[in-house]
Amino acid sequence: MAPLRTIEARDRGVLVPARISVPTFADGGELRRFVYALGGVDAVGVQGRVATLGTRSLKRATKTAAIDLAISMVDLTTLEGADTPGRVSSLCAKAMRPDPRDPSVPSAAAVCVYPDLVAHARHVLGDSSVAVASVATAFPSGRASLDVKLLDVRDALAAGADEIDMVIDRGAFLAGRWSQVFDEIAAVKATCGAVHLKVILETGELVTYDNVKRASWLAMLAGADFIKTSTGKVGVNATLPVALVMLEAARDFAEQTGRLVGVKVAGGVRTTKDALKYLVVVNETTGATWMTSQYFRFGASSLLNDLLMQRLTQRTGAYVRPDEFSGD
Repeated sequence: MAPLRTIEARDRGVLVPARISVPTFADGGELRRFVYALGGVDAVGVQGRVATLGTRSLKRATKTAAIDLAISMVDLTTLEGADTPGRVSSLCAKAMRPDPRDPSVPSAAAVCVYPDLVAHARHVLGDSSVAVASVATAFPSGRASLDVKLLDVRDALAAGADEIDMVIDRGAFLAGRWSQVFDEIAAVKATCGAVHLKVILETGELVTYDNVKRASWLAMLAGADFIKTSTGKVGVNATLPVALVMLEAARDFAEQTGRLVGVKVAGGVRTTKDALKYLVVVNETTGATWMTSQYFRFGASSLLNDLLMQRLTQRTGAYVRPDEFSGD
C-alpha cells in the first residue's frame, strides 16, 4: 500500500494538494484492514456539532450570496417512471434560466435524468454551462451483474452524459463484501474515464455513521469524483449528521492523498433554510475549497423554487408566493 502523509499547507481554509499517490491494495484483506483502521464515528459528537452549526445566523448580504451559491449547486432532478421528453425539456429550460425575468440568477449545475433521456437533455441544453447527469448501474437498487451495470454506464455516456451517478450494492456492503463494492466502483470509473463519477451510498440503508464513513472511504479510494448520500427513493435520505460525516471523510481523504472529492446531498432537501444549514456545515468542515459546485451539490427537484422565492423576498423585502415560479 502506498504511504500516506498529511498535507500541511493551507491558505484560508483552501487545501493545497500535494503529489501523493492514492493507496493501492494487494487484496481484499488489506483493503478491509485499512478501512477498519480509520476508526469509528463519535455519533454524539456529530449530532452535537450539527445542532450547534444549525443555529448559526447569517447576515442579509451573506444570506443573499449563499442563496445564489446554492442555486448554482443544484442538480435539478427528475427520476420518475412517467418522465417524458417534454418534462425534461421544461427542466432543462429551468436549469439554464431559473427565473426567466431575472438574468442575474445563476444557472443550476446540472440536470439529472435516466439514461434513455440523456440524449434529449443534451440536445436541449446544447452548449450551455448546465451539465447532463445520468443515474446508472441499476439505479436505484444497484442489484445487477457488473456487465449490466457497465452497459448502463456506456449507454449514458454514448448519449452524451457529462456526469454519471452510480449506486452501490448496499446488500454487498452490509454483507461485508467490501472488495466487490470497491471493484465495481473502480470498474465504473475506468469506464467513465474523464467523465465525473458520483457514487451514491444510499446512507439511509447503511444504518450507522461508521458504515457511512467506511463506504465514503471505499468509494473515494476506488476513484469516485463525488460521494453522494442518496437516491431519493428510500424513507431516509440526506441528513445533516450524515453530510457532516461524509464531508469529514472527504476532508481527511484530501489531507492524506492530495485528491479532492466532492460531496452531494440528495433527497429531502426542500427549503432554503435547509440548504443554508448544509452550506454552513460545508464551510465549517471542509473550508472554502468545497464552497463551489465543483465540490458540493444538492440533488433536488423542489428546492430550486424555494431558493428562487427566498431570493426575490430578500431582494424586494416583499413576500413572494410559491406560484410565482414554474412547478418544473
